[in-house]
Amino acid sequence: MQLIVSWVTLSVGLWITGLLVPGFHVKGFGGALVVGAVFGILHWAIGWLIFTVIGVATLFIGFIFAFITWWIVTAIVLKMTDALTDSLTIVNFRTALIASAVLSLLSVVSRLLIR
Repeated sequence: MQLIVSWVTLSVGLWITGLLVPGFHVKGFGGALVVGAVFGILHWAIGWLIFTVIGVATLFIGFIFAFITWWIVTAIVLKMTDALTDSLTIVNFRTALIASAVLSLLSVVSRLLIR
Protein backbone atom coordinates (compact mmCIF):
# COMPACT_ATOMS: atom_id res chain seq x y z
CA MET A 1 0.00 0.00 0.00
CA GLN A 2 2.87 2.36 0.86
CA LEU A 3 4.34 1.82 -2.63
CA ILE A 4 1.08 2.84 -4.30
CA VAL A 5 0.73 5.94 -2.11
CA SER A 6 4.33 6.93 -2.90
CA TRP A 7 3.80 6.37 -6.63
CA VAL A 8 0.57 8.39 -6.77
CA THR A 9 2.10 11.16 -4.64
CA LEU A 10 5.11 11.34 -6.95
CA SER A 11 2.81 11.38 -9.98
CA VAL A 12 0.76 14.24 -8.55
CA GLY A 13 4.00 16.12 -7.81
CA LEU A 14 5.19 15.61 -11.38
CA TRP A 15 1.84 16.75 -12.74
CA ILE A 16 1.89 19.91 -10.59
CA THR A 17 5.50 20.54 -11.60
CA GLY A 18 4.39 20.33 -15.22
CA LEU A 19 1.85 23.05 -14.51
CA LEU A 20 4.30 25.32 -12.68
CA VAL A 21 7.59 25.02 -14.61
CA PRO A 22 7.79 26.35 -18.17
CA GLY A 23 9.52 23.88 -20.47
CA PHE A 24 8.52 20.88 -18.32
CA HIS A 25 5.48 19.22 -19.87
CA VAL A 26 3.63 16.10 -18.70
CA LYS A 27 0.90 14.69 -20.96
CA GLY A 28 -2.07 14.63 -18.57
CA PHE A 29 -2.46 12.76 -15.31
CA GLY A 30 -2.22 9.36 -17.02
CA GLY A 31 1.10 10.47 -18.44
CA ALA A 32 2.12 11.58 -14.96
CA LEU A 33 1.42 8.07 -13.67
CA VAL A 34 3.66 6.59 -16.37
CA VAL A 35 6.38 9.18 -15.74
CA GLY A 36 6.10 8.60 -11.99
CA ALA A 37 6.60 4.86 -12.42
CA VAL A 38 9.58 5.23 -14.78
CA PHE A 39 11.17 7.99 -12.71
CA GLY A 40 10.68 6.06 -9.47
CA ILE A 41 12.24 2.90 -10.85
CA LEU A 42 15.18 4.78 -12.38
CA HIS A 43 15.79 6.81 -9.23
CA TRP A 44 15.68 3.66 -7.11
CA ALA A 45 17.84 1.60 -9.48
CA ILE A 46 20.60 4.02 -10.49
CA GLY A 47 20.12 7.19 -8.47
CA TRP A 48 22.44 5.95 -5.74
CA LEU A 49 25.09 5.06 -8.34
CA ILE A 50 25.00 8.53 -9.90
CA PHE A 51 25.15 10.06 -6.40
CA THR A 52 28.23 7.96 -5.57
CA VAL A 53 29.98 8.79 -8.85
CA ILE A 54 29.40 12.53 -8.36
CA GLY A 55 30.54 12.29 -4.74
CA VAL A 56 33.79 10.53 -5.64
CA ALA A 57 34.40 12.66 -8.76
CA THR A 58 34.21 15.84 -6.69
CA LEU A 59 36.77 14.43 -4.24
CA PHE A 60 34.04 13.73 -1.66
CA ILE A 61 32.79 17.33 -1.59
CA GLY A 62 29.61 15.99 -3.19
CA PHE A 63 29.00 13.92 -0.08
CA ILE A 64 29.45 16.93 2.19
CA PHE A 65 26.90 18.90 0.17
CA ALA A 66 24.59 15.91 -0.30
CA PHE A 67 21.45 18.03 -0.74
CA ILE A 68 22.97 19.69 -3.83
CA THR A 69 24.22 16.36 -5.16
CA TRP A 70 20.76 14.76 -4.80
CA TRP A 71 19.24 17.81 -6.52
CA ILE A 72 21.55 17.27 -9.50
CA VAL A 73 20.95 13.49 -9.47
CA THR A 74 17.19 14.06 -9.57
CA ALA A 75 17.60 16.42 -12.55
CA ILE A 76 19.72 13.81 -14.36
CA VAL A 77 17.15 11.09 -13.68
CA LEU A 78 14.38 13.42 -14.91
CA LYS A 79 16.27 13.90 -18.20
CA MET A 80 16.72 10.13 -18.46
CA THR A 81 12.98 9.67 -17.88
CA ASP A 82 12.35 12.25 -20.60
CA ALA A 83 14.47 10.17 -22.99
CA LEU A 84 12.66 6.93 -22.11
CA THR A 85 9.02 8.09 -22.18
CA ASP A 86 6.82 10.03 -24.56
CA SER A 87 4.74 11.38 -21.66
CA LEU A 88 7.41 13.83 -20.47
CA THR A 89 9.14 16.65 -22.32
CA ILE A 90 11.94 18.68 -20.74
CA VAL A 91 13.38 21.48 -22.86
CA ASN A 92 16.90 21.60 -21.34
CA PHE A 93 18.93 20.65 -18.28
CA ARG A 94 18.28 24.00 -16.59
CA THR A 95 14.57 23.25 -16.74
CA ALA A 96 15.28 19.82 -15.24
CA LEU A 97 17.16 21.51 -12.36
CA ILE A 98 14.25 23.87 -11.71
CA ALA A 99 11.78 20.97 -11.89
CA SER A 100 13.96 19.01 -9.48
CA ALA A 101 13.82 21.87 -6.98
CA VAL A 102 10.03 22.17 -7.35
CA LEU A 103 9.64 18.40 -6.88
CA SER A 104 11.74 18.60 -3.72
CA LEU A 105 9.53 21.35 -2.31
CA LEU A 106 6.37 19.45 -3.24
CA SER A 107 7.82 16.34 -1.60
CA VAL A 108 8.34 18.21 1.66
CA VAL A 109 4.78 19.56 1.54
CA SER A 110 3.31 16.13 0.77
CA ARG A 111 5.22 14.52 3.66
CA LEU A 112 3.84 17.16 6.01
CA LEU A 113 0.29 16.62 4.75
CA ILE A 114 0.40 12.80 4.82
CA ARG A 115 1.65 12.58 8.42
